[in-house]
Amino acid sequence: MSGPRSFLAWAKGFARLPISLDVRAVSLAEGVRAALSTSVIVALNGWLHIPALSQSALAALLTCLCDPGGPVWRRVPPLLSFAVLGSLLYSGFGLARGIGYAVIPLAAFGIFCNLFVRVYGQSAQLVGNLLTVVLVLALDRPIPNFSVAAETAMAFFGGALWAVLLTLIIWRVHPFGPARRAVGRIYRALADMAADMATRGTGQAAWEEHARIYRSRVRDAIETARGVVLETLRARGAANLRGTQNLVRLEAADQIFGALIALSETLSETASEEFRRSARHMLRLLQRIFVALAEVIETDATARLAAIERAIGAVRAIGAGEAIDRSGETAISRLVDFVAERLQIALTLSSPSGYLPQTVGENVSRRSLRQKLLGPILANLNWQSASLRHALRAAVIAVPGFAITFTWPGDYEHWLTITLIMTLQPFYSTTLQRALERIGGTVLGGVLAAVLALFCRSPDTIALALFPLAIAALAVRSASFSLFMALLTPLVVLLSELGRPGSSEIQIAALRALYTVIGGGLAVVGNLVLWPSWEPERLQNELAGAITAHQRYAEAVLDFLLHAAPLENVERARRAAGVASNNLEASLARAVQEPGQSRQAFVQDVIVVSAALRRMAGRLSALQISPDTLSDEEEKVLRRWREWISDAMAALLQTPIALPSRPQELPPSGMGEALARIARQIELVAGILRRSRLSSEPESAPLGEIRGAPAR
Repeated sequence: MSGPRSFLAWAKGFARLPISLDVRAVSLAEGVRAALSTSVIVALNGWLHIPALSQSALAALLTCLCDPGGPVWRRVPPLLSFAVLGSLLYSGFGLARGIGYAVIPLAAFGIFCNLFVRVYGQSAQLVGNLLTVVLVLALDRPIPNFSVAAETAMAFFGGALWAVLLTLIIWRVHPFGPARRAVGRIYRALADMAADMATRGTGQAAWEEHARIYRSRVRDAIETARGVVLETLRARGAANLRGTQNLVRLEAADQIFGALIALSETLSETASEEFRRSARHMLRLLQRIFVALAEVIETDATARLAAIERAIGAVRAIGAGEAIDRSGETAISRLVDFVAERLQIALTLSSPSGYLPQTVGENVSRRSLRQKLLGPILANLNWQSASLRHALRAAVIAVPGFAITFTWPGDYEHWLTITLIMTLQPFYSTTLQRALERIGGTVLGGVLAAVLALFCRSPDTIALALFPLAIAALAVRSASFSLFMALLTPLVVLLSELGRPGSSEIQIAALRALYTVIGGGLAVVGNLVLWPSWEPERLQNELAGAITAHQRYAEAVLDFLLHAAPLENVERARRAAGVASNNLEASLARAVQEPGQSRQAFVQDVIVVSAALRRMAGRLSALQISPDTLSDEEEKVLRRWREWISDAMAALLQTPIALPSRPQELPPSGMGEALARIARQIELVAGILRRSRLSSEPESAPLGEIRGAPAR
């Protein structure tokens, strides 16, 4: 039975691959800009009959793919860097192709450098990936002399520069648009969370699923928006009114998120049916408010402000209603008032003094230029770095790909090497996901290309078909990688046919699909064979980080209740705990997809620990929002609990785990119940970790020591 069971376990993990379509991420404007940048050049080529313009069209398409989005000042460096470096690589390696196999080591080194720049962030990673594509394409056929190489470089740079000018100057995007949309996505994520809370039944398992899915989504949306908003503020100045408004709305959403977590904890346990009905009514109201607020933020519309104001008043009325007061949930009325106040802040942008946390000053980097350039490289020049291993793995695996294409040269063999390198990811699970998305999308795109081949038989009809294809492909780029590949494939096929008149589009599509399947399969095998680093090994580090972050969150909340720390410290610790939980669950998602059962017992244990930490965070959110007035004696009791929780959480990182004795006396009723539940979660985690370590290798280090490993 082990075989079927193993297959079922693998199939269950396979079903959890995050392959989806995010309709909200579709950008028609981006698609139209990309279509214009490519189609204009294709039309010129049909009119002027200049072969080099096909290279310009390719450069324009790749430059559009290289656009990271966001504020204009952030987009200029990667776009111009790609234009310049792409021109040099395309002409330089095309010229070097004439020396034959001797250029392969140099090409492998170039791929290593292109992929290692991911240590500088997402924009650099995008540029590096596309420069790798340019490098592979440059080795497709030799450039005979320096004169042709210069012409090729100028054609490539001209196409890239046209795309840059169209994107940043001719068709400019509102500078605050990306920040507004990012903040709007937070409120839409909150709306989804509220809608799910309103329909969740009873039972701990159902609410654990809710926490795992929706808390992660909202926290990811908040952190993504925080980066975009702060970048906009750096570009426009911290005193800029529009930028500050986005930050105020972001912080209001973050605090509303904490209140919803607290409410979900109450709904997941012993709330009365009368309270549940009132809470569901309020959550449905909040869902509509969040959606309406998102539209106001994204479009600057004012038509719905009055309706939102009335809905906020209805929320306040629910908080003051008898159904809430009779339910026995003594802190709910204050929680509802807290949410309504934050909604009012987000709507009117009027906030009490001191409301805005000092996030701008904390996030503005003051490192020197040398530190910014050398710091990420030096931090990743060790074998623990996933980025270093990934770049080296790609460079090594590219060598046989180049050897094949050099030995049996053809017009389309480069697709094998491109697919092989671009499918390869630092982690096995993400490589598998990307291979499935790329293969499925390419095969579907090949079918579409074959259909288009029946109608597109001249440069004019090809140019006509390229425009809608480019619009569709670039519009869905951020929404679904599979759909993007399905639409990009016929686009590439038609561009290839344009550059090589007389080729069969059906043959081109079939070869692209074949090479994609082979390259994707080899990428998965390469990730398994070349220096694999299995996720459970990294999972321990993320687990230690999550436990530490929740320890600091608990200390901050209890210090706030004891009037020993400001609310700002609590918000900062809550955010860090949420990010740590998301990192832990991302690592878990990768670990579940990996083959082998030797460490799956540990993975299952960490899943339970992650859920316990989420429940603990929920109880802390409830304590944070609804503090009780304490007497001197009650403060002494709370101080003992604060010391016990801090020491107990620290003990979880040690081997053996020895929890101190839990205080017998509890603070006032509501607070005491929350602390007792937090204590039970800590004791649950301790039991799981003890069992996990007893069944693991004797030489395994305590979590506290593992956490000191070099950064990935």
